[in-house]
Amino acid sequence: MAGSSTDAQYETAATPAASREPDGLAELLPRWHLLRDAEEGEPLRALLAVVAEQIDRVRDGVAQGYEDLFVETAAPWVLPYLGDLVGYRTLPGYERVLTTGLHTGGRAGLAEAVAPRADVAATVAGRRRKGTLHLLEEISERVTGWPARAVELSRHVAHTQPVKLYGTGGARRGSRGRLVDLRDGSALALAGGPFDTAARTVDVRRADSSRTQGGWTPAGVGLFVWRLKAYSLTSSPAYCIDRARNLYTFSILGNDSPLVTQPVPEPSPTHLATVDNVPGFITRRLLHDRLADYYGPGKSLVIRRDGEDKPVPPSDIVVADLSDWRYRPRRGQVAVDPELGRIAFGSRSAPRQGVWVDYHYAFAADMGGGEYDRDDRGPRPDAAFYRVGPGQRFRQIMDAYRAWQHDRRADRTGPEGIIEITHSGAYQEQLDFDLDPGDRLELRAAEGTRPVIRLLDWYSNRPDALNIRAVSEDCAPHERPRVVLDGLLVAGRGINVTGPMGAVVVRHSTLVPGWSLEPECEPHSPDEPSIVLERTTACLQIEHSVLGTIEVIGDEVSEDPLDIHLRDSVLDATGHDREALSAPDCRHAHAVLHLHRTTVIGEIHTHAVKIAENSVLTGRLHVARRGIGCLRHSYVPAGSRTPRRYRCQPDLAGPADASRVRPLFASERYGTPWYAQMADRCPEEIRRGADDGAEMGAFHDLYRPQREDGLRARLAEYTPAGTDAGIFFVT
Repeated sequence: MAGSSTDAQYETAATPAASREPDGLAELLPRWHLLRDAEEGEPLRALLAVVAEQIDRVRDGVAQGYEDLFVETAAPWVLPYLGDLVGYRTLPGYERVLTTGLHTGGRAGLAEAVAPRADVAATVAGRRRKGTLHLLEEISERVTGWPARAVELSRHVAHTQPVKLYGTGGARRGSRGRLVDLRDGSALALAGGPFDTAARTVDVRRADSSRTQGGWTPAGVGLFVWRLKAYSLTSSPAYCIDRARNLYTFSILGNDSPLVTQPVPEPSPTHLATVDNVPGFITRRLLHDRLADYYGPGKSLVIRRDGEDKPVPPSDIVVADLSDWRYRPRRGQVAVDPELGRIAFGSRSAPRQGVWVDYHYAFAADMGGGEYDRDDRGPRPDAAFYRVGPGQRFRQIMDAYRAWQHDRRADRTGPEGIIEITHSGAYQEQLDFDLDPGDRLELRAAEGTRPVIRLLDWYSNRPDALNIRAVSEDCAPHERPRVVLDGLLVAGRGINVTGPMGAVVVRHSTLVPGWSLEPECEPHSPDEPSIVLERTTACLQIEHSVLGTIEVIGDEVSEDPLDIHLRDSVLDATGHDREALSAPDCRHAHAVLHLHRTTVIGEIHTHAVKIAENSVLTGRLHVARRGIGCLRHSYVPAGSRTPRRYRCQPDLAGPADASRVRPLFASERYGTPWYAQMADRCPEEIRRGADDGAEMGAFHDLYRPQREDGLRARLAEYTPAGTDAGIFFVT
């Protein structure tokens, strides 16, 4: 089961490829048969194409049947059956996988959550190491993908040790946790966390308590888990808060952003995780004590000034508390506060041409603008590429756009054009895209980058948005221009779409709710929309993105409603009582809404909702036409006017529990690490209220409830009998 399937790969490669093409079998016929068939309209060729398709299906099935003998290459639905041969216990929730039809092409993410491939493969090896701390850390990585640190809490329980056990024979007992040393600032900074070394008095609360966790008992074992991931930003411009005092923030939006450690792989399977191996927040004490380990190229953070490739030397860095900006660095010093993500320069080290930083921030999923891998980009051989950035042909986005338009009208390129930004810098320019019929424009970030488009107040007599306009009013539906925005962060203003447009796609991007942020992550302009659809025919598609209010302005008499699709995204009006989707003056938007795994913070006033599934709406939903569409496995507040509902909350909870069953977020402010995530104290009816048992909302595909259940099941299986073992979520 643990071997490789090289034989199957050889057989697949050695199989004649004649039938892989639709005309493969026909090409094997004698020439005179093909000529006769061509005279008759090629009915034989059509028949052989159907036969070839079935041959390919049989060949693929036979090849996959051989692949299913190996855990490395087996289909997801086969893994529990392979595990059963070695006594593998399926994780809680696998029955739901079978009932949802995963083995016939359902959600692969759910299968990986309840039957991880690595967990099945390591069944035998794991049982040989049962009861060891490093095995518990591996289990967390295998089952959930979350890094963890296992701690024997019983070693930190204070007790009186016999004097005769000290010395050579009692060295291990003497190494138990001791009382707190008030003179040891580094140890005090770690108190109460997973790396705490101080002793505690015995605790009567159990580590696996569902109410208040304890665990500091003679049998206590704790598994400290980090659920947030570390996301990198490279050569990103810092934001200047006060140019006179040389005050900056790591975040280009000007908000406080705590810095996170770049995790380092553990050297061996028997190594217990340290502070360097997990995506933990960097404290001031930790950065002060280990500046050389965290500061520098390729490490957790770097500061560069005035466009220099060489970073600020570590000798000039001083770690300080920059709360309220009271600390003033000395001449030549650069003060850094990692807990707030702030920088202050001294008089002799003040930058003249800007500051650029490399750092890591914490978030839960690949959503919004970021440097993470975006694997949903297909090959585009017919598209013309126009790259923008340092060292490229174009330095500005509009220069690349004008070059594409010139080539398009001169027939030197096709209708598809891709403007790719190759640098994670800030682009401050007025963007106006006037598109002709048939145009297909994509503005995207290159892999490994997150460019920022800052729309400033350029003109005093008109709004300065990113304008997307269709030039021709007389355009056939299939010729309407299409625009894709991919991997961007847009701040300062919103996007205006006008004219007879086709699809407008926003994926893996962030349109900052409220246009910009205050230092405490409060929105700068909470009432301003992120997208305005004004007298247009555009079909708006939002995927894996974060955005603010959508405003629809249109003719409700002569035009059909617009289609608006949101998938795996957050629609944030910055307040539950503000309109997330509406027309001006809080009227119904002339649009049909489609919601899939989406979190909506605010109210929705729209013509109709075609489908809303596995979603959360914190504000009231009001539709004009209730006879269209359906809501299923979603939360909608009481008093909403909706289409028919199926297993929605708080309907299932009943009137008595309606006030209790409501979404509770860890944070509702964009810019914080826990933005739009369900709190651990959120009611189970919402945390497990989706159709597959996952949580409702934008982070549905993380399958956090299934991963938590699986981790608890494995923790109970691999810890010794009588052990009080519990899971402690650090982030």
